[in-house]
Amino acid sequence: MSAVTFAATPPFFAWNMPDWTPSTANSSAPEASPDEENVRLMLLVKQGDVKAFEQLVDLHQRAVIGTVARMLNNVDDAHDVAQQVFVRVWRSAPRYEPSAKFTTWLFTIMRNLVFNEMRRRTRKREVSMDEQQEDSHREHAASPRHHPDTTVAQSELEEAIDRAIQTLPEKQRLAVTLRRDLDMPYEEICEILGMSLSAVKSLLFRARNDLKERLKDHLDED
Repeated sequence: MSAVTFAATPPFFAWNMPDWTPSTANSSAPEASPDEENVRLMLLVKQGDVKAFEQLVDLHQRAVIGTVARMLNNVDDAHDVAQQVFVRVWRSAPRYEPSAKFTTWLFTIMRNLVFNEMRRRTRKREVSMDEQQEDSHREHAASPRHHPDTTVAQSELEEAIDRAIQTLPEKQRLAVTLRRDLDMPYEEICEILGMSLSAVKSLLFRARNDLKERLKDHLDED
């Protein structure tokens, strides 16, 4: 398998269907749901279809990288772990069975790899908030600010939220990230974490209370 890259890629429909035009005969056929499309692509990957694999990477790399970055607090490491996730997807393809949503399967792979990485780094892990803040400031400086005061205040709040999330235990941090950033349903979070619905709701309840306490000063400013 060729190395997976995470750079922007040309639209795949341009490669696969250059002369395609919609058929009026099938215009009333229902469109496939996102999960049905994911499963269709993954079943092609199971047969060794590299282009289908590239499509899956293109569809899901941003969500995976963003979630791993939130967990590890390091964008470069997030790209490395995300690449491992998709390598694992490719290697696991021959055994793939669509018994759950594709994203549930994908993020369960991600959970295992990111938790392993977090535990590996527990003793020597260096949390450099200064570097994180410098990266964040550079990102904000690179984008135009039409309302500087509002944008700065929002940026400071977002950075405070990021720092607060970093203090949460790994399962709470992942549950909050999946719910807050990806708007993932509780039931899917349950499957990814291997926990009951009541346990996940309790986990999120404790996490939100902890975050409110840690962000109290920022929230009180308003």
